[in-house]
Amino acid sequence: MNGQEQVRANVSCETFEKLDRFAERVRKWSQKVNLISPASVSDIWTRHIWDSFQITTCATMRGHWVDVGSGGGFPGLVVAIVASETAPNLRITLCESQQRKADFLRIVAQELAPNVVICADRVENQAPFEADILSVRALAGLSSLLFIVNRHLAPSGTALLMKGGKWQQEVAAARRLWHFDCEPIPSQTDSSAAILRVQGVRRDRIHD
Repeated sequence: MNGQEQVRANVSCETFEKLDRFAERVRKWSQKVNLISPASVSDIWTRHIWDSFQITTCATMRGHWVDVGSGGGFPGLVVAIVASETAPNLRITLCESQQRKADFLRIVAQELAPNVVICADRVENQAPFEADILSVRALAGLSSLLFIVNRHLAPSGTALLMKGGKWQQEVAAARRLWHFDCEPIPSQTDSSAAILRVQGVRRDRIHD
């Protein structure tokens, strides 16, 4: 099955219709704002929506979910649309520092996922979110991401970090600076990629 068929098979008709409207908004806005790469617009369901949807199965959707570097809404707005039906009490914050992308997120959230708060600023400028779940997709290397995780994840929380084919090298490099528990979950859209389920982050080694 392609990405659209995969999503349709795993959500209700109402949620699928919302995701379809979201896909159309992304296509339209991407003509003016660089929400996703032009080469991936035609494959938005597999490359972006199904890829984002899979993260909803990696942690219990409860408490406060914070998505960092949300861009065009992947995975955060996909999570919010799914959660509006399956986890309506989930609090969701999308952090996106680029104003035009944040404007897009705000407009689409008002229509499709009113349970969302948009933070249009750099996450480094925010007080600790104490997130129960913190997600990141294609933002930075793992060592850099762990600074964000360490600051904004609740002590008992879970970070879901979507990484590409070099994730094993990134984990090895990060372990030279950080202590953390890491469970790689194979990606359903890219056999070389993984979602890293990370907990217990602490920087317990000092390096020059």
